[in-house]
Amino acid sequence: MSAISVDERRLALPTRIRGPVVVRFDGRYVWSFVPDRDGARCATGRTPAWHVPWPAPLSPLLDGTATVRLEGRGNGLVHFEEPVAFRNNPRVLTLEDGRGARLSVDRAGHLTRVFGATDGGDRAAVVAGTARALADLRERVGIDAHLSYGALLGAVREGRMIDHDSDTDLAYLSRHTHPADVVRESYRIERELRALGWKVVRMSGADLKLFLPLDDGRSVHVDVFAAFHVGETFFQLGGRSGRLPASALTPASTVVLEGVELAAPADPAQVLAFLYGAGWRVPDPSFQPDDPPDGVRRLDGWLRGARTDVVEWNELFRDRRRELPRGGSGFARWVDSRSPAGSEVVDLGSGNGRDAVFLTRRGHRVRAYDYSGAAIRQTRRRLRRLGDAGAEVGVLPLNDLRATLLAAAELARIERPPTIYARQLLGCLDAEARDNLWLLCATALRRGGTVVAEFLASGPDAEPADATGLVRRLDPAVVAAEVERHGGRVDQIDVGPGEGFLDEPDPYVARLEARWLTTTQHWPTTSQKEPITMTAPTRRRLTGLPTWLRELARSVEENRRLNRRVAELTDVVAELLVPLADRDEARARELLQRYRESTLAP
Repeated sequence: MSAISVDERRLALPTRIRGPVVVRFDGRYVWSFVPDRDGARCATGRTPAWHVPWPAPLSPLLDGTATVRLEGRGNGLVHFEEPVAFRNNPRVLTLEDGRGARLSVDRAGHLTRVFGATDGGDRAAVVAGTARALADLRERVGIDAHLSYGALLGAVREGRMIDHDSDTDLAYLSRHTHPADVVRESYRIERELRALGWKVVRMSGADLKLFLPLDDGRSVHVDVFAAFHVGETFFQLGGRSGRLPASALTPASTVVLEGVELAAPADPAQVLAFLYGAGWRVPDPSFQPDDPPDGVRRLDGWLRGARTDVVEWNELFRDRRRELPRGGSGFARWVDSRSPAGSEVVDLGSGNGRDAVFLTRRGHRVRAYDYSGAAIRQTRRRLRRLGDAGAEVGVLPLNDLRATLLAAAELARIERPPTIYARQLLGCLDAEARDNLWLLCATALRRGGTVVAEFLASGPDAEPADATGLVRRLDPAVVAAEVERHGGRVDQIDVGPGEGFLDEPDPYVARLEARWLTTTQHWPTTSQKEPITMTAPTRRRLTGLPTWLRELARSVEENRRLNRRVAELTDVVAELLVPLADRDEARARELLQRYRESTLAP
């Protein structure tokens, strides 16, 4: 046991330890990992060891004393069991949420209450809610939905939910074989679920998250994944792809989960072998899928983007809210000093509402938009406490062209030309989302107004953008070129000392002011400064290939992305633009509101 050490930074284990390792604090499940997958081989003195860092959401909470037990999966072998005083704190370490429920790291790497720490009543409520979602999807929406992933695995293997899981998963086989049609079908499903009373959040072009409220005040997620065939290849959201016949999925069979009979794939064993591999019958809390890279790349290009990093942003605003600055930022004070009293301000990427509240107090009429549910709730609460009960706070995922066009149509109807305010937003967006942002500005500022933005700029000795890992530095010249390519005119762009996302001092902070001429209209073109969906490893591999092959790879990625944009545009035209054509302003506002409620309500 002396060969193993544990502290608040990492675990160090001998390299002879392989396979899954389960971590318990005071007998309670906390996390599981595989040393040679999740750690790095390091030399400790003369003895090599695996150094495994704690998961990012867990590490900041390791402050106190607990008996740490490291055990092999299912074989009773104990590698380590000793009291550990994290950060030399003798206080008993309790990993609990605000309601006193113990927390663990789930299979997705999030710190949450897993089913092993959920009492029987709540487990029954989760299963009942899952049954209701299945019934609505099958009987009301008209798709052959069934249990999938962990919910199916637990039902078939044990008849109960897996202890280290935290949500339930559903899937359905789409009748469509073109990704754009799969996305449009998912939009229809989302609208019909909202009409049935479900709170729905879209995670990608064909991946929905339903919120199931429990009596104790928390919500459990029910994920709804699309599956479809393209040629002979089967794809299922969650990253899976390969060969799986439709006969394995539909028509549905049934399985029993926690005593309740629920719809399942036609051949559950065949589907589980596809999802988890041949060893699916053996419990493995450390399981991580090894999805085919080509399939992941295709799914990313066809369907991903609408909610990039939303889970991480929600965790930041929910779990680290005490670390986030609350008063008005220096940029908000600068904008206020340059704006007429009572002006219209549109706060894009409003975060916890700090600047929306400050600018409201200064007498401006503020509309706020974000795509993080946790951020939106905090902004609404703070504005209501301020006395602005009617404050307009909306959902805006800028990777979603539908959401962009909807917000642009709403803002174009503001009585006075607005100031579009974007503090530390640009560095959170990829090239596609920035394209959509400039499209929004070109539409919303057609009668005048300005966009003012502050972002972290690149520099010769610039440090990483910030501690969140969610903000990137941008070249001001690239940003200015994007604005001009979309028909805008940059009036000012300066770089100097300022403050970053968390108000940390930074020597390279850019401030931009731009406007659009009312007679200029440009349809956005894809930025050529960075790939749309290509991952960094793929990009590195391609740098050694001939130029023509790199350009071909880029074109393929862009064409895959066009499938989603075609679906988004078609949905907007059919549901919004055609009905707006009669130019009835009252009808137009009603349609805009209905589209927002049926499509983007948080």
